[in-house]
Amino acid sequence: METRAASKRKANAMVLVQKQHPKRHRVSLVQNPPKEKLQGVKNPNAKKPSSTTHRSSSLHVDESLFSHVYEYLHEMEMQKKRRPTVDYIEKVQKLFTPTMRAILVDWLVEVGEEYKLLPDTLHLSVSYIDRFLSVNPVTKSRLQLLGVSSMLIASKYEEIDPPCVNDFCSITDYTYDKAEVVKMEADILQSLKFEMGNPTVNTFLRRFADNEMTPNSQIEFLGRYLAELSLLDYDCLRFLPSVVAASALFLSRFIISPEVHPWTPSLSQCSGYKSAELKECVLTLHDLYLLRKAASFKAVRDKYKQQKFKCVANLPSPPYVPSCYFEDQ
Repeated sequence: METRAASKRKANAMVLVQKQHPKRHRVSLVQNPPKEKLQGVKNPNAKKPSSTTHRSSSLHVDESLFSHVYEYLHEMEMQKKRRPTVDYIEKVQKLFTPTMRAILVDWLVEVGEEYKLLPDTLHLSVSYIDRFLSVNPVTKSRLQLLGVSSMLIASKYEEIDPPCVNDFCSITDYTYDKAEVVKMEADILQSLKFEMGNPTVNTFLRRFADNEMTPNSQIEFLGRYLAELSLLDYDCLRFLPSVVAASALFLSRFIISPEVHPWTPSLSQCSGYKSAELKECVLTLHDLYLLRKAASFKAVRDKYKQQKFKCVANLPSPPYVPSCYFEDQ
């Protein structure tokens, strides 16, 4: 699997013109109240609250709403209809291996980069693939078709200006025609009973980032990098998305500052996980980071070596995470 080569584009004298869009921003479900006051008639007899009282009340409301949103997302991620079977390759799929799945995901990362898709689109695409494969045997020759059709659905769900069907046919070098992609799209939607909105690792990572990270920081990009590395590893399906997100943040903080305990009381409270509960997932992500697993897959690593992601894929890491960091503080 490979995206269209530059040489072929030159041979066919094709010029790709990409539309320019304003920079896209993710907006939290719950935001601080706007600073601007609403226009209207003021009550002259109304008692003006002190700044301290107003600030305290605002923070309390925001924290309460964030807590309710997180509880809802956590309940949703555990619903059986939104979760893949953790051993579907052994039980359902007889014609391909975890390595073939990793090849597909690695290629989809390249597709996402070529079309400048959002991280949420990539995460949703892989979620649809795993959920579909949990109940539908697929031959090796149709695995790539499943991948592009899943990304087509996720793009429609997440993107402002999603690629069209022909774009996804072209990216496969027309291995599949438009009718095949549309048919697979329908099969995926029917198989998943049109339950397309589910929280992913990126959903929870963004939630935790609102509490602990400044925008576009090394820790934020490192967390996103680890989250995408987890998509390559079939074994990571056994972890809930919130666990992977918390573990990615834990490991990001450790890589940036190995001498400081990475899991603070506020992070434990925010995520609902103690450091001991994250140990297995953190060590799995650490193996991925140090090329002990999935070493041959380059797309995610090459992506996060770019300057726009602060080259976080090049950051050194200690070879082991101290056991004391997984003990309760």
